[in-house]
Amino acid sequence: MSEEPRIGVFVCHCGINIGGYVDVPDVVEYATGLPDVVYAEPNLYMCSSDGLQKIQEAIKKYELNRVVVASCTPRTHEPLFQSACEEAGLNKYVFEMANIRDQCSWVHMHEPEKATQKAKSLVRMAVAKARLLVPEEEPEIDIRPTGLVIGGGVSGLTSALSLADQGFKVHLVEKEDRLGGTLLKLDTLFSSNVKASEVINPLIKRVKASTDVTVHLDSRVADVKGFIGSFDVGIETRGEPEMLSVGTIIVATGADYLSPEGLYGYGQVDNVVTQMELEQLFKEGGRLDGVKTLVMIQCAGSRNEERPYCSRVCCTEAIKNAIKLVKENPKRDVYILYRDLQTYGIEFSMMEYDAKKSGVKLVMYDKERLPEVTGGKRGPMVRVYSPLLDEELTIETDMVVLSAPIIPNEDNEALSKHLKVPLNSDRFFMEAHVKLRPLDFATDGIYVCGTAHSPKEVAESVSQARGAASRAGIPMAKGRLKTAAITSVVDEAKCSGCGTCIELCVYNAITKNERGLAQVTSAVCKGCGVCGASCPERAITMRHFTNEELEAQGLAALKEA
Repeated sequence: MSEEPRIGVFVCHCGINIGGYVDVPDVVEYATGLPDVVYAEPNLYMCSSDGLQKIQEAIKKYELNRVVVASCTPRTHEPLFQSACEEAGLNKYVFEMANIRDQCSWVHMHEPEKATQKAKSLVRMAVAKARLLVPEEEPEIDIRPTGLVIGGGVSGLTSALSLADQGFKVHLVEKEDRLGGTLLKLDTLFSSNVKASEVINPLIKRVKASTDVTVHLDSRVADVKGFIGSFDVGIETRGEPEMLSVGTIIVATGADYLSPEGLYGYGQVDNVVTQMELEQLFKEGGRLDGVKTLVMIQCAGSRNEERPYCSRVCCTEAIKNAIKLVKENPKRDVYILYRDLQTYGIEFSMMEYDAKKSGVKLVMYDKERLPEVTGGKRGPMVRVYSPLLDEELTIETDMVVLSAPIIPNEDNEALSKHLKVPLNSDRFFMEAHVKLRPLDFATDGIYVCGTAHSPKEVAESVSQARGAASRAGIPMAKGRLKTAAITSVVDEAKCSGCGTCIELCVYNAITKNERGLAQVTSAVCKGCGVCGASCPERAITMRHFTNEELEAQGLAALKEA
């Protein structure tokens, strides 16, 4: 950008998040005196439609060629402000953001005067960088119109069919020798009590009949290379290697159920089973005629130090099965021992109400005094302390059913390394942002749905699967995609070919060219800056974060020291 910088600074109150602790008018007045700032104004909510419109109006009225917004975090709001600048005719890369909420007002809310001074410093630093910003061109890449879905359960089948319905070819990779996943083991689904087979079988039939879906059974992902639009995925089918060329990838690998060995007598006391095994008994037609008394124990292996999370479906599944058992035999005594009954939503809360009306006995237990299960004369003996009654109950029962948690697949670790996508602390796959990008990974072109992401019921898994297919279909429908211009650049005159950057790049974005020097694949680079910070020859710089821009920010930060 050859013309002289004309910078506009816009300072957000963010309601009271910033304005309650930072003197915003004082910051605005200070900004007007900074070099090359020709206009500054405050706004109650800069990210509102009114706030964005005022930015666009100021760009045209004051002929601004650079924009600084001092507000919240760029992690969530930078794309919004960049889009507003583009609509007003500016390149998105002449925009800079100062985080005066997370980095200032929130951490200094008890020191308003110091918070105001720090806000001024952050604005001063942003302006110093903005003076050196230049427009950047985003590289375009071709997108292969073929999707890959990993997992053949209800989520994977739904995603594959959704992509096929959009007109794309799909490869569906399933590690088992048949499609269907967990729903093949279930009898009925809550809260509708529809047979699981009535849900999963039509999906399997449609996938097998589709000419756009190629199914790979007994297959596992062995290797993944490339980037959005151009993934080369190596799979192994019964030991035979095969290479798939795809544009986008959906992870729908599902999850597993814990086998609670040693818990509450499981595997040691007769007639102690899991909810999944009870579903199998229902599915095989067993009416459990000899069972007069049955006890269900919730959180069998979850919400503890090893697995601190709630599986979300266990309580509702227990209530569904308890109602079914009582309806089969109204004289049957069914107990549910629970810590906290998690029947979220009106529909599932109504199931809890129906269970109570049906005669199912709900007994709360204390997490510090877990139920005990021992062998009795006719069947398992259950002892449980009820804090509500303040007494210990002894229940002679014919069967104990444990609500074991949903657990992540054991091959999640390997798959996450192949795809270069993260797992959370519970070892489920972790999305890019829980609110803004709930179906995306941080790695572009890869999406997640179903219980691979976290424990959830079938309807929610299906909704996520359709959403993931929608997200995956967008770049394939466009055919070409612009990727972020914030990438690393190698100065070959300085590069020694040492390979340090290649070893450190977690995205495999750097390789050696025919001369043995580093070269960057822009479409793969995420602009993290590790290569630039580690290069011993200082041969690598970052677009939009050049050494000059960062030095200008650093000097601006020290100006008042």
